[in-house]
Amino acid sequence: MNTFCIRSQGGMNSGNKVLEESLGIKMKKTDNFFLIHNFNTVPEELLSYCRDYLVVDASTDERIPGLMEEKGIRFIQVENTGHNITTYFDFFGEQFDTLPQVMCICKGNMLGRHCSREYFDRVYDNRYFTYLYEDRESRARFAKKGSCGRGQDLPLSDISSLVSECQYIEENTSWYVDSPNHPHRYFDDFDELLRFIYKDPVIPRYCLFSPGACYILRREQVRKHSPAFYRNLNKLMNYGLDPSFPSEAHMIERMLPVIFEASYEENEWMQDEAAFDRKLTEREAVMQKKELEKGRRFRRLRRMLGWGE
Repeated sequence: MNTFCIRSQGGMNSGNKVLEESLGIKMKKTDNFFLIHNFNTVPEELLSYCRDYLVVDASTDERIPGLMEEKGIRFIQVENTGHNITTYFDFFGEQFDTLPQVMCICKGNMLGRHCSREYFDRVYDNRYFTYLYEDRESRARFAKKGSCGRGQDLPLSDISSLVSECQYIEENTSWYVDSPNHPHRYFDDFDELLRFIYKDPVIPRYCLFSPGACYILRREQVRKHSPAFYRNLNKLMNYGLDPSFPSEAHMIERMLPVIFEASYEENEWMQDEAAFDRKLTEREAVMQKKELEKGRRFRRLRRMLGWGE
């Protein structure tokens, strides 16, 4: 069954005129297709930029679908996995043969959270790979030491920085795996997952990515991989919310530029869903053994410190 069927009635541009009139917007609309993962918001402002779009709604607020229908917004509803990347990969897999030429993949709350409207105004019509991220307020924290121009150095980030206004880099430490809000089942290390997906990849000291996982990309970049590849990766990110999305989704978020731009050879199981499932079973056993050993080391340390069991 095709998940990405159209729920609202009307043609491909149905609802845009209603939105324009309600917002009083007159601007050049891009031909770039907007694929919007939406959660508990009505993404009217984003839709003012494009002629064609699909809103994939994972809202837990029961009012949102009705509000979007009232405004003539075309959308489908999906189960909330806690992360927008699963929406992208589902779309890539199901629409693989009919993908739009250029896609803006983004979140309904991107403007004001992951980038400013001023920045988006400059890039929304780009026809090439574009990072949809900007954090002007944090530039001093990410700047080169001594470059703030304020007479004294400000506290700098220890693990992250900016390469440009939209390119964020972060030391590759897999720090997020230790968060109790983001459990892991198959991988607890970015490097291990990268090697699981690709043969002989470069293991980076830093990850260059767009926080929030919002980009403009071309169809050819998506088609570097198969539908099975995207379906398999989603299995790493949609196994539950306990209490929030898995740490593996954080890893894939940091890996997206590699997925869309690198030319590594994939491991054979990435093209075979049954083989991938068998590999996941193996990975789950590896992780269980790791956690058991970690628990044993912790208990030994407690005894050495005289803290008891």
